[in-house]
Amino acid sequence: MDHKKLAEEIIEKVGGASNIISITNCITRLRFVLKDEKLTQTAQLKETKGVLGVAIQGGQYQVIIGNEVANVCAAAKEILGISEDMPTQIDQEGGKKDTLFNRFFKTISGCVFPTLGVMIAAGIIKGFLSVLTSTGVLTADSGTYMVLYAASDVLLYFFPIVIGFSAGKVFQCNPYVTALIGGSLVYPTMISAYNAGTALTFLGIPIALTSYTNSIFPIIVASWAASKVEKFAKKIIPNILQLMFVPCFVIIIMVPLTFLAIGPVMNLVSGALATATMAIFNTSPLFAGLLLGAFWQVIVIFGLHYAFIPVLISNFTTMGSDPVNAVLGVTVFALCGSAFGYVLKVKDKEKKALGVSSLVSGLLGVTEPIIYSIALPLKKPFVCAFVGGGIAGAITAVLGARTYGFGGAGLLAGPVMINPAGIDSSFTTWLIASSVAFVISAILCFLFGTNKEGK
Repeated sequence: MDHKKLAEEIIEKVGGASNIISITNCITRLRFVLKDEKLTQTAQLKETKGVLGVAIQGGQYQVIIGNEVANVCAAAKEILGISEDMPTQIDQEGGKKDTLFNRFFKTISGCVFPTLGVMIAAGIIKGFLSVLTSTGVLTADSGTYMVLYAASDVLLYFFPIVIGFSAGKVFQCNPYVTALIGGSLVYPTMISAYNAGTALTFLGIPIALTSYTNSIFPIIVASWAASKVEKFAKKIIPNILQLMFVPCFVIIIMVPLTFLAIGPVMNLVSGALATATMAIFNTSPLFAGLLLGAFWQVIVIFGLHYAFIPVLISNFTTMGSDPVNAVLGVTVFALCGSAFGYVLKVKDKEKKALGVSSLVSGLLGVTEPIIYSIALPLKKPFVCAFVGGGIAGAITAVLGARTYGFGGAGLLAGPVMINPAGIDSSFTTWLIASSVAFVISAILCFLFGTNKEGK
């Protein structure tokens, strides 16, 4: 694939460089914020070789590329004159004002996505450590275990620092200041005070100490507030003094405010989300699992799945595990099953090769190639995946499976299904439900989803 040529074609068909406000990428998509979506050539873009599809959602014009998206995005940034260490925003002037929902979606995606690859890697390492300790290969007090566990745990433990830096860029304020605010939340002295139950006050006002390790919502809101304080500080502080005194002003205001108000309130929100999640699952695990299992991939189509990541992380923080992600994990195998049924049925070598490559990608957790090359164009394979995913999701929820970390999808989800205390029913349920999703979808797709011509 000629990444530069494809990037040039995409830029031209989204209305040219002058129509682009910002460009980012996720695992499979180029995500544009455009001044005027009426200037795009969506039909022609969908027919462009190398483009799997187009989705318009959450205030973003999303071009689905697949596994080569990072290279295409890098080429597009080079064409647009954006270096990797610069913000991806180009020019806001002339851009239309987003709805509240679109702004929320873009904010969450912008804050979380840059950390996603490292987060998945850490989750996989932690899962494998659980396997090694439960089988007796490693002991928890060995140096090898401690070093690897530190590598797997440090990101989420200090998540407020990482998200603070990312959020600073999203809210266009000093990211080092917002990282500092996040760092104050997980400062060892404050953590020790919380663990010891020490009563602290700030200027006589009681501080509601709580644990902010692994948290995400408090620092995002604090970073947003910091951006407003920074703008105000720049108005009242002379230019010659801004380098030192603007950060000082923001820090003095925001660190206490975060401890006194923002942090406790947002932790209550996190707890409420976790409680609501469990209430839904406890009320009707069959219905919750069936609904999520069947229709999660529809959310993926619209590119909204990254907005759910903070909820999943909140569940891990509050409960130590998460039932939602366990259900979502098996839906990947439903799509893979449909792709496998397609591969078995079609005779055309080119279509069979496309099916195989999409299947391999899906087994590694990236389902967009299956969705946009097989499931959506033919429709029936998608319906087959709905059935398989719904049944598997119901099994997963009813049997109470949970994930114990944030890791990969597809086969790479296996390690995070393992309880750190040892392999339990969550892992066996995942194996059973994933197999059910794959087999049912494969059989249905082979029988009803396509014909020998791949139509």
